Amino acid sequence: MTELLKTLYVTTPGTSLHLDGDALRVYHPDRPGRQLFPLVRLDHLVVFNGVTVTDDLMHRCAADGRGVTWLTRNGKFLARVGGPRTGNPHLRIQQVRAHDDTDRRLSIAKSMVAGKLHNYRDLLLRAARDLTGSRQAQLRDIAQTHATALTALADGTNLDEVRGIEGRAARDYFQALPTLTPAARAGRSRRPPTDSFNCLLSFGYGLLRAAVHGAIEQVELDPYIGYLHGVRPAKPALALDLMEEFRPLLVDRFVLTLFNRDQIKPDHTETLPGAQVQLTDTGRKLFLEQWSTARERTWHHAYLDQSIPASLLPLTQARLLARHLRGDTDTCTPWTVS
Repeated sequence: MTELLKTLYVTTPGTSLHLDGDALRVYHPDRPGRQLFPLVRLDHLVVFNGVTVTDDLMHRCAADGRGVTWLTRNGKFLARVGGPRTGNPHLRIQQVRAHDDTDRRLSIAKSMVAGKLHNYRDLLLRAARDLTGSRQAQLRDIAQTHATALTALADGTNLDEVRGIEGRAARDYFQALPTLTPAARAGRSRRPPTDSFNCLLSFGYGLLRAAVHGAIEQVELDPYIGYLHGVRPAKPALALDLMEEFRPLLVDRFVLTLFNRDQIKPDHTETLPGAQVQLTDTGRKLFLEQWSTARERTWHHAYLDQSIPASLLPLTQARLLARHLRGDTDTCTPWTVS
């Protein structure tokens, strides 16, 4: 099945990617040998600063509809090329109409935040099972505040109220993370991340954004017309919307596991002038190896009542959103595991 193809991540500066028949050839002057990847087995390329993609390979990827995404060394999104689109104007018209309809936009935004809060609770309650005493009580208390927030969310009457509920829930959630790993004791810091834990979180969110953006384009929705996040030039509002329900389980849980298994070592990150922390080449390699494995893990989808690989969840949710916008379903359904 084409949906089970692989994403190729290329991180080493000085690497160039070439078209070699029906294969992608990786070349680096310090690494002799001929490394080939059949294009039929690849559905997406993610390349980092310092990696060159030749014109012929770019043209072939565009012709095949294979996405190419560029990220900074710290995982920040730079650009994406997906080739010519066949276009689905009727779907995009419905997408815009839903955005312009105050009630429909509010309903979709509520659904996306509800998915995030449900998955916050799932992560915290599962972690609490392995703890005792005050640590267990803290996680369960915060999970209860999320249950209360879900009730308030259902009664929300405008987007500002919904965003406020989401913001307070996120603050409560990140206050709980030091209980799950000492690496998170500094809380959430970004732009730039100033410790190893936040560095890995930001890197993971960058990879998630690339996957979600590609899924949205694949179903012919517009990544820049969203419902929860405000629509602004150069801001992929819908990609940021759909990311929300995936963050807790696909990124946060993944990063927590890396630290709790003691897989992150001091030489995996480095501190730059200005206190910004970024992954080293060794750390980036380990992260991507583990990330690729995690993308193959299956997760339960409560609405569909079936197990779906993590790599296909963004596409699944983009398709469910498209069905709702077309009027095939009455509600927009987020991904939750229970």
